[in-house]
Amino acid sequence: MTRLAGIALADWRGQGRDFDFRGHALRYWTAGAATAEPLLLIHGFPTASWDWHYLWASLSQHYHLIACDMLGFGDSAKPRGHEYSLLEQADLQQALLAHLGIQAPLHVLAHDYGDSVAQELLARHYESRLQLASCVFLNGGLFPETHRPVLVQKLLLSPVGALIGRLFNRQKLAANFARVFGPQTQPSAGELDDFWSLIAHNDGPGVMHRLIRYVPERRVQRERWLVAMQQGGVPLRVIDGAVDPISGAHMLARYRELIPAPDTVLLDGIGHYPQIEAPEQVLEHYLAFRQTL
Repeated sequence: MTRLAGIALADWRGQGRDFDFRGHALRYWTAGAATAEPLLLIHGFPTASWDWHYLWASLSQHYHLIACDMLGFGDSAKPRGHEYSLLEQADLQQALLAHLGIQAPLHVLAHDYGDSVAQELLARHYESRLQLASCVFLNGGLFPETHRPVLVQKLLLSPVGALIGRLFNRQKLAANFARVFGPQTQPSAGELDDFWSLIAHNDGPGVMHRLIRYVPERRVQRERWLVAMQQGGVPLRVIDGAVDPISGAHMLARYRELIPAPDTVLLDGIGHYPQIEAPEQVLEHYLAFRQTL
């Protein structure tokens, strides 16, 4: 399979646009024909929409792509003292769609923290608050009972979380990513530089202890989101890196227990960031999923 060409971070940043969300400047990207089916890509914690850069060009040949750096992430505003919430991030996604005038049934491709935002959008679909056409989840904590946070996440949730965030740096990012990426698919030094640039922008480490509150928020919303996933009206697929210690094969096993007629793909040897580690496989399995709809 041909290796997908990525987009250099400087070029990616140059393609972004801004919109206002409740007084905060949010950075977003679009690609593909505006007449094509809309596909919303939702990134994870602690990174940003550049996570999708290997898939961007190929997916844009088929769909109208929309992605933003959520509040507190990447090149978007990172207000200090803000009460960050997954529900607010879902509001943000809906506000972006409204800003772009997108009314067609929405397809979603999400990862990590973005999975929780997608679960909220799925619940809103069944509450008739928007219309989803499909949803694909990459590695993420779909069920709180299977989420295994790494040490830095636990520390960020602790009383010393603010200090831990301020001390977070590129070296600590590299150490954490080394644990969650697959052994044969580790990020390069250049990729780590770029990931860190997005995290560090607008003093991102200063709000990490506030963003991490998504972990207990997932527990609060668990039953509502689970019921939505069990409905069966919106086609779902999980594409999961097997060796991810946070939400790998053990999460997929739980998904198969809880979700009727589960549609799952397990990527051997791949860790927490399949769209970075194995973008060709993710693209293949995503396009195959869309062909079944």
